[in-house]
Amino acid sequence: MGVPHHPLFIAGRWVDTADRYDLRSPATGELVATAARGGITHVDQAVDAAAAAHAAGDWRRTPPAERAALLHRVADRLQARLPELAALQSRENGATIRVSTALHLGLSIAHLRYLADLAGSYAFERPGPAMDPLPTAGLLRREPLGVVAAIVPWNIPLLVTIWKVAPALAAGNTVVLKPDEHAPLLPLELAAEFAAAGLPAGVLNVVTGDGDPVGAHLAAHPTVRKVAFTGSTEVGRAILRAAAGTVKRVTLELGGKGPNIILADADLPLVVDGALYAALANNGQACEAGTRLLVPAARQAEIVEALVDRAKGLRLGDPLDPATDVGPVISAGQRDRILGRLAAARAEGATIALGGATPTGPGFDVGYWVEPTVVTGAAATARIAREEVFGPVLTVLSYDSVDEAVALANDSDYGLSAGVWSADEARALDVARRLDAGMVYVNDWHVIHPAYPFGGTKQSGLGREGGPDALDAYTEQKIITLDRAGGLANRPAFGLVLGAPPEGLGAPPAGLDASPAGLGASPEGNHGGLR
Repeated sequence: MGVPHHPLFIAGRWVDTADRYDLRSPATGELVATAARGGITHVDQAVDAAAAAHAAGDWRRTPPAERAALLHRVADRLQARLPELAALQSRENGATIRVSTALHLGLSIAHLRYLADLAGSYAFERPGPAMDPLPTAGLLRREPLGVVAAIVPWNIPLLVTIWKVAPALAAGNTVVLKPDEHAPLLPLELAAEFAAAGLPAGVLNVVTGDGDPVGAHLAAHPTVRKVAFTGSTEVGRAILRAAAGTVKRVTLELGGKGPNIILADADLPLVVDGALYAALANNGQACEAGTRLLVPAARQAEIVEALVDRAKGLRLGDPLDPATDVGPVISAGQRDRILGRLAAARAEGATIALGGATPTGPGFDVGYWVEPTVVTGAAATARIAREEVFGPVLTVLSYDSVDEAVALANDSDYGLSAGVWSADEARALDVARRLDAGMVYVNDWHVIHPAYPFGGTKQSGLGREGGPDALDAYTEQKIITLDRAGGLANRPAFGLVLGAPPEGLGAPPAGLDASPAGLGASPEGNHGGLR
């Protein structure tokens, strides 16, 4: 059987291009698949298809319970293919098969089911509160935005795609999805399963291709009403600039430099495993990884020694082998970037306590490898302690007091994740409440439960994904008021603008100020309070 090829998916059809690119395993260099390389014209076609589908209204008028049922059917279809798709993910982006099975597929399916259930229970319309003393009733509505652009990364592509596509579709929107060019296969498989489950043509479209021009053009497209993006902070800033032209809604899930605080009373074996799990899961390629380990100065030597001993036992190798703990990084460029950060750390005076290089030996002569690495002796101001590395690298910093630990943790441009380890839960919670992060883990890490929102503060992004309010980000709020007075003559407020109240109507209801100031009148004569 030949190498599979994946076209674009536009308006319910698979659309090929003359230009293609190869998808190779970062572990072996093997050609996994080829994919169509879309361009600006394809983005325009996909947005037009999504806009036409939204205008036609078949999907947005589909009852929420039926939309929920379709999402559940897609989850069922993914579940039936779990082993196959997990292996495909490991071959494509190098995630270990254990991580691909539990996280990339298992957790993605759980989140899809949770978001499907939200579609069936969400209050798309509800009565408004009483408007006494006005003789008026009201409705509060949440309506779909229209065309949503979803731009997703290569590190956890299926889960991040579901965080965007599922609530957008659950709310009745249409979507144009742009996967990362390094790992588009599972997003494309997801689109195929949506089509097989009966999603109308044009409601979900996928354009594969380079970030520039495809992603950039999609983010700036005037017909797109919202951009949901996960990726680097630098690109997030560019998305914001592109969205400003038409004042689009934006959700950004960006970088992180998660501080992981070990308190003095923490259990050593637990925190060592926890720190390595926080930093190295998914080969260290996770935005909310715990990459800054803050340890009490009095315990630093003990903790570093235990970390190094434990990390030496981790197995680096074939991601399809269930015994493998850490796989390759995504590309040669990423490998070289990580090694460059480590070289800069050495130049700034840090010590590489473990790793810090590409491994040698059988199996490592091809692919993109970085040893699990522990860095010590770096200043808190060093680049290795402040900038995202996005690889299997853990930097250890020391502190003398809990107040200093909190200050070090919060001294960052990022605020995505943080962690606290202690034998005293109350003490850990006290520290957790002081940390400037969207997600704080106590005696754990990488907790991504469907019922909890994912996202951060500061330059880690805007908004949240998942959780009970996920559909709010993909709906517009509308109020509808209904007159219950039986005609204008029976509404005292009209007399404030249209002339003297009719005889016998009486004074305006309490709380309505008939003075010019109360109307919000301006020197130019506009009725500012009524606009």
